Amino acid sequence: MALKCGIVGLPNVGKSTLFNCLSNAKAQSANFPFCTIEPNVGTITVPDNRLTELEAIVNPEKVMPTTIEIVDIAGLVKGASKGEGLGNQFLGNIRETDAIIHVLRCFDDDNIIHVDGSVDPIRDKEVIDFELQLKDLDTVEKRIKSIARTAKSGDKKAVKEYEMLEKITTILESGQSARTYEIGSEDEEEALNALCLITTKPVLYLCNVDEASAKEGNAYTNKVKEAVKGENAEVLIIGTQIESEIAEMDTFEDRQMFLEEIGLSEPGVNKLIQSAYKLLNLQTYFTAGVKEVRAWTVPVGATAPQAAGVIHTDFEKGFIRAEVIKYDDYIKYKSEVAIKDAGKLGVEGKTYIVQDGDIMHFRFNV
Repeated sequence: MALKCGIVGLPNVGKSTLFNCLSNAKAQSANFPFCTIEPNVGTITVPDNRLTELEAIVNPEKVMPTTIEIVDIAGLVKGASKGEGLGNQFLGNIRETDAIIHVLRCFDDDNIIHVDGSVDPIRDKEVIDFELQLKDLDTVEKRIKSIARTAKSGDKKAVKEYEMLEKITTILESGQSARTYEIGSEDEEEALNALCLITTKPVLYLCNVDEASAKEGNAYTNKVKEAVKGENAEVLIIGTQIESEIAEMDTFEDRQMFLEEIGLSEPGVNKLIQSAYKLLNLQTYFTAGVKEVRAWTVPVGATAPQAAGVIHTDFEKGFIRAEVIKYDDYIKYKSEVAIKDAGKLGVEGKTYIVQDGDIMHFRFNV
């Protein structure tokens, strides 16, 4: 399944540097606001050591990791909800994403100007939150006006939606995001999804720090963690400049040596992708054969037919059964013949819930 994350933040907080680390595409990176005018889009592979282990056993013709699409969206300023700066463009681009990576500047550097003249990640967060909340408030108010007459007529579905909209209005007016609203029914969920509110999207706050703070953070990152406690959001600490240096190194050995020197076990971008998966409640299953070893992304809780449908809709429509091998068993026995002999090959029906790391083969008939 396609996953698209939008990188957002005030100008000069490190968005384009992060994008450059993540993608083979190269966004212009300059020390002035709005250097990213059109959203840069890059596709990145999801790091997964299990693919390497499966490749060593199967020796396939090719290996296909799963991917994430990253969009570097133009910087935001105060008044964006009213069209200031690149506001309308920004808000339009962000609506198309599945999740938000909100970059906050958590480092001091006199050589890099800040659009507001000083470093304050909480203030920066509130600027963007405020603009997104205002835009969502405008969307909600328009919807209230459009269903008011139907609700007053006594239509039960409209009455319930109207009540939900009033509650969301209160939430937004209080300076909170719509994602804090607790959905009470499937009808509410359907109505809320139809609104396409920006602040319902899951968010990952990425604290951009200097090298000295990359391992344990600093006073700025501590303030961010405290500020977002009630948001059910992920917080990640990354030094984008460090990640940029890692990305430019030629060999895996050089990268690992550099990481060890600064006290890190893996690149921060790996953690970012893993956090994005967690944020969106996603997991990975594999298909393995001599032609191809491949990773596939499905939501946690997906059934076997739904997983089959990620490969092709016909697989889901004509699903008969799934042959399932647990990853640890595949690594232990090293061949499907040995796995069958050990009684570790599962044959599962339509109700089987896919587990992270499953190696699956589907039987179908259309």
